[in-house]
Amino acid sequence: MADFLRPLPKPTPETQEFWDGCKSGELRLQRCTDCKHAYFPPRAFCPACSSRAVETFKASGKASLYSYIINHRPRPDYGDKPHSIAVVTLAEGPRMMTNIVDCPQTPEALILDMPLEVTFEKASETISLPKFRPAKG
Repeated sequence: MADFLRPLPKPTPETQEFWDGCKSGELRLQRCTDCKHAYFPPRAFCPACSSRAVETFKASGKASLYSYIINHRPRPDYGDKPHSIAVVTLAEGPRMMTNIVDCPQTPEALILDMPLEVTFEKASETISLPKFRPAKG
């Protein structure tokens, strides 16, 4: 487990199932059962049609790199090495903000649209953070 000095997310009733999934190594999303729209972040209603008929499902964990920046001057509680702050497009459609790990933090390595897969970093006994790495194969 990493030594996290920075604040960690605090699950709410709307996000608890997402964080429980991350803890167990699953990326969970929500989908409207009326209009079939998949979305992130979790909430009690569909952002497309406002229906409250929503369900949680296990996502594939596959994504592509949509956008990023490389933070060369991180806050002290983020360490002293450059790291990416990225937006990925999940295979199911939603986008989420994350970090890209297990590859050099350079523009030559972080190629837009590159295939990614989810990995989880255990931050505490209750929180594992979803991050993405280049897909294998």
